[in-house]
Amino acid sequence: MGDWQIIEGNVTAPRGFKAAGITAGLKPSGAPDLALIYSETEAIAAGVFTTSVVRAACVDYCRQRLQQKAYARAILCNAGQANAGTGDQGWQDALETAQLVAQHLNISPDAVLLASTGVIGQRMKMEAFRAGIPQLVASLSETGGDAASQAIITTDLVTKAIALETTIEGRPVRIGGIAKGSGMIHPNMATMLSFVTCDAAVSTHLWQEMLTRAANKSFNQITVDGDTSTNDSLIALANGQSRTSAITEMNADGEKLEAMLTEVCQYLAKAIARDGEGATCLIEVQVTGAPNDAAARQVAKTIVGSSLVKSAIFGRDPNWGRIAGAAGRAGVPFEQDHLRIKLGDFLMMDGGQPMPYDRQAASDYMRQIAQDSSFPEGGQRRDNPLIIAVDLGNGSGKGSAWGCDLSYDYVKINAEYTT
Repeated sequence: MGDWQIIEGNVTAPRGFKAAGITAGLKPSGAPDLALIYSETEAIAAGVFTTSVVRAACVDYCRQRLQQKAYARAILCNAGQANAGTGDQGWQDALETAQLVAQHLNISPDAVLLASTGVIGQRMKMEAFRAGIPQLVASLSETGGDAASQAIITTDLVTKAIALETTIEGRPVRIGGIAKGSGMIHPNMATMLSFVTCDAAVSTHLWQEMLTRAANKSFNQITVDGDTSTNDSLIALANGQSRTSAITEMNADGEKLEAMLTEVCQYLAKAIARDGEGATCLIEVQVTGAPNDAAARQVAKTIVGSSLVKSAIFGRDPNWGRIAGAAGRAGVPFEQDHLRIKLGDFLMMDGGQPMPYDRQAASDYMRQIAQDSSFPEGGQRRDNPLIIAVDLGNGSGKGSAWGCDLSYDYVKINAEYTT
């Protein structure tokens, strides 16, 4: 833990932010499905979006808005329909939702950012939108973060939220975040949405740079199933209401702010991986000895994304050969005679040679991690990942990636998703 503390409130913990979440009738289940995050003052806005060439209307909308003006006041998110692959009418629907929210907030439509999640190919239910937005705006509250986090989820079993506080210039500075995601999760953004709020003052270019680096160390390092989505969006607002001096360069205050932003993103990213569809445990792959940090992250996410590795972990089979094989095909050069692999405390390979270990004890370790990862009373999984540590040899690069095991339930969930 860095120089900060966990506080209550998630996206409404930073000063000047309100949020709301309601049931507008967008989901057939009748669960909450429409969320709004609102800054009482103009906020610096930054975003990282899906790399897919098949994109939802909300992604193209946000990209255009942020290219024109890196400021915003509101983020509107719906769950139920992805509004991806919906053509010109889907684009017009996105524009109308922004205009409706702007009208009821009495702000410019250009100050509204959008996000959607749900079934690809389905337009948003505009009648429900038109009826729900006045109620949504009226529900905005400084304690509305939990309702918003509930309204953005789809197949998630739990909500994902956090808020941190540090001190800059003797004043408290806060960052809060919520996220959703459980399936269709893979590096270079996934079927995940995350919204981050901050009350620090920071320049537009630096805020975007910080968010991009944080995403590369968090959301771009998780995988559940190898599929990248059409709607992935990470949007961050910073409104300056902490009343600290503007951070315009990477000085000590800038480094502190970015470290806290990265911590928020990593917490939310790991929560998504832990909640992977059908998953029984969180996996953390730690790679050292790589030529550089980017190479280490590449090896780590190749290992954690391997279907064979994920299947072995679900079967509690300490098959380290699959880990070695995934490392070898990651596209990063290293000498196999230097390779070292540990599963928890069990050393399985060293100097490129197999090492004797207690196979049953290693399997029991995997089983215990899964048991500890079950949902306890209160509905949140414990943060107790299964650790795979891989050393490639003599480089200084290091990096981590997170994922989950691959179970029978994953197939069942996705076989029945639209039926």
